[in-house]
Amino acid sequence: MCNLYSMTKNQAAIRNLFPIVRDLTGNLPSMPGIFPDYPAPIVRNTPDGPELTLARWGMPSSQFAQMQAAKKRAAKLEQKGKQFDFKELLRMEPDSGTTNIRNLDSKHWKRWLGLENRCLVPFTSFSEFNKFAGGDVWFALDETRPLNFFAGIWTNWTSVRKVREGETTNDVYGFLTTEPNNEVGAVHPKAMPVILTKPEEWRTWMIAPTEEALKLQRPLPNGALTVVGKGIKMDDAADDVSKTLSD
Repeated sequence: MCNLYSMTKNQAAIRNLFPIVRDLTGNLPSMPGIFPDYPAPIVRNTPDGPELTLARWGMPSSQFAQMQAAKKRAAKLEQKGKQFDFKELLRMEPDSGTTNIRNLDSKHWKRWLGLENRCLVPFTSFSEFNKFAGGDVWFALDETRPLNFFAGIWTNWTSVRKVREGETTNDVYGFLTTEPNNEVGAVHPKAMPVILTKPEEWRTWMIAPTEEALKLQRPLPNGALTVVGKGIKMDDAADDVSKTLSD
C-alpha cells in the first residue's frame, strides 16, 4: 500500500504536461513528503475544462468499514456503562479516508468512476515501506524524478476526518492500485499505484468511457522504475541525501 509520495515540481511543470484552464492551488510549494489526509494537487474535470486544485488524500471509506469501527466504539462505551445514540455515533465516526483503491467492482467505488470524478494525481516519486529493506523505499521513473501522474478519483464529502475538527466538508481523492511489477514487488508484493506515463493515457483516463479507462489499471512494465532513496520520509530531489541513502 502506497501511503507516502512526493510532488516536487511547480504548477508550470504540470501545465506543460497537461492543459489546465484554471489553477486554484495558489503558490504551490514543493511537497517532498505527502502523507494520508494531507492536501495535495490534483487535476480534475470541470464543465470549463481541466482544473488544478488541492484536495485531501483519502477517499471515503466503505460503509461496512465505518459500521465496524462504530460497533467497536459502541462496545467500549457499553463496557464503561455509558449511554449513546448509535446512529449519531456512526455519523461522527472518524474516517481519515482510503488512500489506495483496488477493487473497482465494488459498489462503493463504482459511483466515482465516471468522468466527473476522475482525476490525475501529479507525483515525482512514491514510497513503499518494508522494514527489512531499510524502511521507506522510494521509486521514480529515473534518478531525475520526472513529473508524472497516478490515475485517481475524487469527490466532495462531508464526514469527520479528525476528531478535533468535527464534521467538515472537503474535496478528497485517492488513486488506483494494481498488481506490482518486479521492482515494486520486491519491496511490496501486494500492489503498486496505477501510473500513467503517456499523454494518450492521461487523456484516456480523463475523457474515455469508463470501460476503456479502466483498462489502464495495470502495472508498469518491468524495468520502468528506479529506486531513488531508502530510509527517508521525504524525497527531495534537490537534496543529495536522497541519492546517498539510495546507494
